[in-house]
Amino acid sequence: MKPRRTWLLLVFATLALVPLLSPQPGTLKEIAPGVWFREGEIEDQGHCNNVIIEMKDYLVVIDANFPSGARLVLADAKRVSKKPVKYVFDTHHHGDHAYGNPVWTKAGATTLAHAGVVDEMKRYEPSRWRDAAKERKDVGELGLSEAEPPRQTFDRSPYVLDDGSRRVEFHHFGWAHTRGDGFAYLPNEKILCTGDAIVNGPWNYTGDGNVGGWPKVIEQAQKLEIARVLPGHGPPAGREVMEGQKQFFIELRKAASKATKLQDLVTLKDGKPGEAVAKLPANVQKWVGPFHADQLRDAFEEVRQGKPRGDLKLD
Repeated sequence: MKPRRTWLLLVFATLALVPLLSPQPGTLKEIAPGVWFREGEIEDQGHCNNVIIEMKDYLVVIDANFPSGARLVLADAKRVSKKPVKYVFDTHHHGDHAYGNPVWTKAGATTLAHAGVVDEMKRYEPSRWRDAAKERKDVGELGLSEAEPPRQTFDRSPYVLDDGSRRVEFHHFGWAHTRGDGFAYLPNEKILCTGDAIVNGPWNYTGDGNVGGWPKVIEQAQKLEIARVLPGHGPPAGREVMEGQKQFFIELRKAASKATKLQDLVTLKDGKPGEAVAKLPANVQKWVGPFHADQLRDAFEEVRQGKPRGDLKLD
């Protein structure tokens, strides 16, 4: 394999290698009155999941998606309600969750995120946007030289929208998948939208993450009263998916801590992770997939170098 563009190859290209966890991508499911979950077309278009939340006079959308995904979600929002989309919440800075920002702002919405999302864009952009523009028609055809950051940010958690008909809280619990991870919580409905900090299946990209800190972030989210979890990838679930995701990272870190050399965990090809060698327990296999060799390498280097993966230059 050619030297990888870390984010593009892991987040885009390998998506097609993962079997779908839901038979109906691109469909809407009403999770609670006025709350719809949209399964993303991840296998062929790399789209994340989205949530549409109906307020008294407007709609809130969770995640901007890629531009092509944003257009599909916007069309679905118009189908379920005549109310305009007023806010779009970027759970984090990755392209499948934030590169659709220009589509939404052009449609009149305000893009919203934790301030850490802007910080991450400053750290990794515009190079990732420019790489994506070469790989994806929907990004390239926008004709922009860099990613559009969220127009509105908050740094005190939670940030609250409450119009008397519904309350939506936007939380930041720390650095897990990215430094800017955001959660949207509907306390009355006991619904948590998690972005990629909690996913339901083998979707965990650790390249910008903090493997050691990830379980602590999930523990903070677990303190909320939750009946339904709407993840950034994979089907809706109950709160048990939070514990499963947490245990996956605990076991990943544990395996890395026991290794004396990287080859105890993965095979190497041209100095890059090839296949996973280490085996995690059966109770976390749901989260093991094509990213696993890189996850093991990332966890090992965190332990070895004493820094979160996102602070390491490994490629």
